Amino acid sequence: MNRFFDISLGFLFDPLALFFIVVISLLSVPAFVYSWGYLAGAYPRSKIIGAQIITVLFVAAMLFVVSVRNIFVFLIAWELMSLLSYFLVIFDSNERKSLRAGTIYIVMTHLGTAFLAAAFFLIYKYCGSFDFLAAKASLASMPRPEKNLLFGLLFTGFAVKAGLVPMHIWLPYAHPAAPSHISALMSGVMIKTAIYGMLRFIVYILGIDSVWQGSLILIFAIVSSLAGVIYALMEHDIKRLLAYHSVENIGIILMGMGASLVFIKMGLIVPAVLAMSAGLYHLINHAAFKGLLFLCAGSVYKSCHTRDMEKLGGLIERMGFTAVCFLIGSAAISALPPLNGFVSEWLTFQAFFLGALSGNAGLKVFMAICVAALALTSGLAAACFVKAFGLTFLGLPRSQKPLAAKESPLSMKLGMGFLVALCLGLALACGAVLKALVKVSGCVLGIDVSNISLSLNNFVLAPEPAKGIYLSPLAALVILSVFIGLTIAALRIFWGRIREKTGRTWDCGYYKLDSRNEYTATGFSKPFRLAFSFFLMPYRKTQKVRESFYLVRELRHHTYITSVFKKYLYRPLVAGAFKTSRMARRIQMGSIHIYIGYIFVTAIILVITMKRF
Repeated sequence: MNRFFDISLGFLFDPLALFFIVVISLLSVPAFVYSWGYLAGAYPRSKIIGAQIITVLFVAAMLFVVSVRNIFVFLIAWELMSLLSYFLVIFDSNERKSLRAGTIYIVMTHLGTAFLAAAFFLIYKYCGSFDFLAAKASLASMPRPEKNLLFGLLFTGFAVKAGLVPMHIWLPYAHPAAPSHISALMSGVMIKTAIYGMLRFIVYILGIDSVWQGSLILIFAIVSSLAGVIYALMEHDIKRLLAYHSVENIGIILMGMGASLVFIKMGLIVPAVLAMSAGLYHLINHAAFKGLLFLCAGSVYKSCHTRDMEKLGGLIERMGFTAVCFLIGSAAISALPPLNGFVSEWLTFQAFFLGALSGNAGLKVFMAICVAALALTSGLAAACFVKAFGLTFLGLPRSQKPLAAKESPLSMKLGMGFLVALCLGLALACGAVLKALVKVSGCVLGIDVSNISLSLNNFVLAPEPAKGIYLSPLAALVILSVFIGLTIAALRIFWGRIREKTGRTWDCGYYKLDSRNEYTATGFSKPFRLAFSFFLMPYRKTQKVRESFYLVRELRHHTYITSVFKKYLYRPLVAGAFKTSRMARRIQMGSIHIYIGYIFVTAIILVITMKRF
């Protein structure tokens, strides 16, 4: 058996590791360029340099996480990544909210690390080695009960970092508190390291033994996608809205991966490869459009000094470039063609359909539920970003802050522009992307994919070519462009050039509209709040604003929703922890004689235990 601390700093650059290295790099470069314009003028130069050094180390730690081949070194890199991201979350240390967000984040991430540490030392206890490949060979003969325990520890530990419901509690606090380029990195790539961990340790090293394991991942994915998008619809803070959409999209990614694990155990090879490739496709797509949206949100915040959509509006006239970038990102995350989000979600749908057609009756019902959940999630996401874009960029300014807004500096535009191009490129070159992802899927699932073809060429996808099912984002873009061009030409020919006319607007009888007549975020989301009231449990508080004891000048109504997981899961756990601590404090008598007695009793118990074993 190897020595316990036989640690070698080796690397494993297989297709899975290379894929995640590419994803991290594609978002880290534009985020770093963006950061110079974002931080300039807002903080002292020494603090900016310190933040940039920590950011570089943070990215390096993520690269180490996805490339090392030693489990103990992986754990060190994982912890380093968590600590560096904590310092970036509390970058605005003068803000009490940032410190609270950092505390919640560091507690939750170390809870996940505790599960991972237990899993890793269980692997070492059984294998006698921390090397990935050695562990993979040894765990193949691990008894089923120990494998199930190991699966539970690994899944829980990585689910905390991924932000799966109900372990997502840290995410809507940490992402808004961090600077926007760090929010982009945390949402776009850091939480994806947890997906890497699941693929590397659960699928590649441990191996999936039963259908229930993939089904469990699918159930968590469905709950996360629906809960994330419903909570996002209720948000007024644009960065918290985006944070909840990270929960949603992690669920969509794991829908594809969970379905793949179910298919592979049922012997459905082609659906398994397609589902895994769709999940990986959505992973890189999410990094692109969510990074873009966080950078756009940072541009708005830097210019207007608020993230509250109720206080924004009309920014399309003052921040046109940011508005166009945000619109493209909104269309991509809403899975609208011909952008990249549509491609990966379309592939996920096709994987569900193909698996259902190839499987038994139970699988057909399960896949139908998955299709319905994904369709509902996509529709709610589109509604959410209609609200986000409309309230932020359209209409009249709802406060004085947007009136002084101006467009972002060049470095911030470069970062956003690169991600816009990436969203378009990932869609238009879908065939080439899918070909590469099929190889990654084969590496993860441990199957030969040389005879599996899911694409016709670099611009057309055909997961089921025999049935004539295919997708070409390039053709969709061309058709859409031609249709818009012909429509404009027809209007000019038949009605002439549109001339500007000035007159009184009608607007349902109101001639002098102001921002108080416009939709609010609360008003827009009310139908959804009523539809999902069984989950959101909304309540209202009314405040009377008095001019005197007898005269009420106005009534203010505040609508809130109940955070189910915080109220019924985390608050009882925290209360129980404090209660246990108060009880444990009673044994601290302050007497050295009593403490010596504790040591003596402990020693006796250890001697008795050692004799028995």
